[in-house]
Amino acid sequence: MDIFMDAFKTHKYKNAFSESNWEEEFDKMPIFMKTSPGEIDPVEHPDMACLQALIDGGTPEEQATSLKDEGNAYFKEKDYRKAIASYTAGLKKNCGGDRDIDAVLLTNRAAAHFHLGNVRSALNDATSAKKVKPGHLKASVRGAQCCVELRRFAEAVRWCDAGLEAHPADAELLEMRTAADKRKRAAERDARKAKVKEKKDQSQKEDLLTAIRKRGIELLQADNMPEDGDPMGTTAEPTPDGLGSREEATGARVFLDEHGALHWPVLFLYPEHRQSDVVSAFCESDRFSDHLAVMFGEELPPWDTDRKYRPQSLQMFLDDREKETLYRVDPETSLLAALQHERCFVKAGMPSFIVLVEGSSFCKHFLTGQTVKRL
Repeated sequence: MDIFMDAFKTHKYKNAFSESNWEEEFDKMPIFMKTSPGEIDPVEHPDMACLQALIDGGTPEEQATSLKDEGNAYFKEKDYRKAIASYTAGLKKNCGGDRDIDAVLLTNRAAAHFHLGNVRSALNDATSAKKVKPGHLKASVRGAQCCVELRRFAEAVRWCDAGLEAHPADAELLEMRTAADKRKRAAERDARKAKVKEKKDQSQKEDLLTAIRKRGIELLQADNMPEDGDPMGTTAEPTPDGLGSREEATGARVFLDEHGALHWPVLFLYPEHRQSDVVSAFCESDRFSDHLAVMFGEELPPWDTDRKYRPQSLQMFLDDREKETLYRVDPETSLLAALQHERCFVKAGMPSFIVLVEGSSFCKHFLTGQTVKRL
């Protein structure tokens, strides 16, 4: 041993790393490589070629099993995307050679997709697994779970029934079938109720339209309104959908009460102050003066700093932009009488009127150049 060790003092080690090339040599070793060499040349990278041969070795079934185990390890770490990649690679390796392995890979990939929220992809994998191996328990469970998540309860029941044919005592399938069947019947009941309600609502809308037609009131459909919101346009036969275009904004909509009277949401515009009011349920038999007395009674609006908006001082106008004419509305007129005027068009289900202070400088300026007629 002493002689052997002394030899190191006199003989230099062959193929040793030098100070000039040690980094280059280290980079050829797989454990120290900073980047993959890409396509592996067995002559240039013999170590990498050996490792790759070990990885690629074995039958397709063995490689698929190895990738399945790799995917399971990622699944346990909740790295579902990498798990999906491993299961997919395993399916490509096996290529239908071992149906059992393919069924497991598909159901495991379905579970990974399910955890990521890719429910339809999960259902597709469960369906494929069922085709590969019809009696596979996990395929039936995964398929039923996906259908429940997608609210396809009848289909979930069918998945459970198919699984119970092969596994009649499986507690998970039995429990899932009971829950899915209960939700299926509840969904069917809700659908029936919704259908009855829809039919009732449609009937009420038709009654409403009939009442409007009988009164000769012209509705301007939302589809016929220009983009700038002008009320001019061609009137058309009113439909139920054309009555509540402003309902979302105001929460108000025309309705027919139990006595057969129409109640309209009515918009009042105050151009002098760029303000507006909505009377949500203006009965057709009410006079304008009835509402003006309430709106401008003892409490005046905060924007009326000059306290000019008194009921007896107000003038109301119906704006006919097509004819460029303002029709002055007598406050003692009923809403129905105004709506029945031949030049009154109800836009988006809500009549609108302009309110000015009679004799004010703004009123004079506003009416200058306008054609004004009495309603």
